[in-house]
Amino acid sequence: MWDGELDEQKLKGVFSSLVADGGWLFLKGENQKAADSFTSALALNQDDKNCFVGRSKCYLKMGHSDQALKDAEASLKVDATFFEGLYMKAEALYHMAEFEFALVFYHRGLKLRPQIQEFRLGIQKAQEAMENSIGSPSSVKLKNKGDLAFFRKEEEVKRSKPISAIQNLTKEKKQQSQKTPKKEKTTRQMLGEFYSDRKYLESLMKDEDLVKGKTKGGERLEDVIQGCLSYLDTCTDFWKQESPICDQEKNRKPAQQKRSKPRHCAASEHAQFLLKSLDEIDADLECGNAEGSLKKAEEVMKVVQRWSDKEVPDKKEILGGLHSCMGNAWLDLGDVDKALEHHHKDLELTKQCNMPEALSRALDNIGRVYVQTGQFEQAAEFWQKKIPLVYGALEKTWLFHGLGCCYLMLDRHDEAREFGLRSAAAADEAADEKWQINAHVLVAQSELKLGNFESSVFYFERALTHAKLQEDDSAMEAIQKALEEAKQQLPQ
Repeated sequence: MWDGELDEQKLKGVFSSLVADGGWLFLKGENQKAADSFTSALALNQDDKNCFVGRSKCYLKMGHSDQALKDAEASLKVDATFFEGLYMKAEALYHMAEFEFALVFYHRGLKLRPQIQEFRLGIQKAQEAMENSIGSPSSVKLKNKGDLAFFRKEEEVKRSKPISAIQNLTKEKKQQSQKTPKKEKTTRQMLGEFYSDRKYLESLMKDEDLVKGKTKGGERLEDVIQGCLSYLDTCTDFWKQESPICDQEKNRKPAQQKRSKPRHCAASEHAQFLLKSLDEIDADLECGNAEGSLKKAEEVMKVVQRWSDKEVPDKKEILGGLHSCMGNAWLDLGDVDKALEHHHKDLELTKQCNMPEALSRALDNIGRVYVQTGQFEQAAEFWQKKIPLVYGALEKTWLFHGLGCCYLMLDRHDEAREFGLRSAAAADEAADEKWQINAHVLVAQSELKLGNFESSVFYFERALTHAKLQEDDSAMEAIQKALEEAKQQLPQ
């Protein structure tokens, strides 16, 4: 191996260690040391967006909001769609009392990652802060704080339905008895929690002084705000089209209703059948009756396949869910090939349906099958695809831990450490002690394999502390043994 390649590998190792140290120092509350570690890492790789965000968090904790903002913006120069950078920019602006601009970037983040609760909470707290400080939208005066183009309608809105296929069916029966709402009431129902945002934007449009302003990029604020309103109007129209058939059925003539059975009735019957059947399928599998679960799923699938797409618009999603159940049953029965076959069919159907949650489920199941058969490379490949679909801290914790374990088994120790650290950070966010134990042990094992013995001891000790807090005797015993072995590797 050439000397240049060796030097490059050493630099990568140093960079990874600095990033890892920064992450843990931040978790320990040593914010200045953490910021210094991220600064040293950036000296080696000046375009690492995660380092900028990591240091931004440190600055914000220390009360240096302006520096936190600069780092957040630096991460967005590297990747304009980096949602963590958007969140940190919004947080920094909020702490600088630039509530109106914080609101803009919370909205931009929510557009990119609609399932991340932090953006919704940010919107709420920014609006409350603005109301408390200025009383009404008419006194808001935006200053130029970078790009304000949020909620742009850059392409036709393609949004997956907000509820599952079966819930769509059960919803129809409830809505059939409602009176046809007036236009404003319909808009309120369609937009839900975004209705108040729309009213707020409408009030901004009435401020003549405000709408005459321009962004740093030269765009008129009137155009930006109108773009937001257009986006929400498009969403409203789309969701109206997606609403159940019951509103159309109500407007038909009584004679016509007598001649044909309304679709909502059939949909309700299908929903009741599916809910009951899926409960039975899950119950059998949980009780260890995989054969019974599989048989029931196969029977239900035959029934669903006879239904028309008009009767059940979400037929593919339902079939995907049944394939998932059958894959799990086959895995319990020990037939890995058939398990993978059904999980891949689930994956294929969910891609056609554009349902992120179902897609995440299919990728997860495929990864689990590969892990169980020792095919860690394939498991990591599918779990990596799942990362953009995961939003909850607890789900991130076990996913990152699973990926880290795969890489540890593949002797890819740098990647194992990286995902161990990410798992630990997510476990800390979720305040889950047990997963903190697992994550710290993974990092310690990775550091041990990398020859970073002091760091390995540190993480084993952290894991041991969490195990003691949990009063987990078996974990304490195993960690203590590993800790002693790691200490023996320390230079005398």
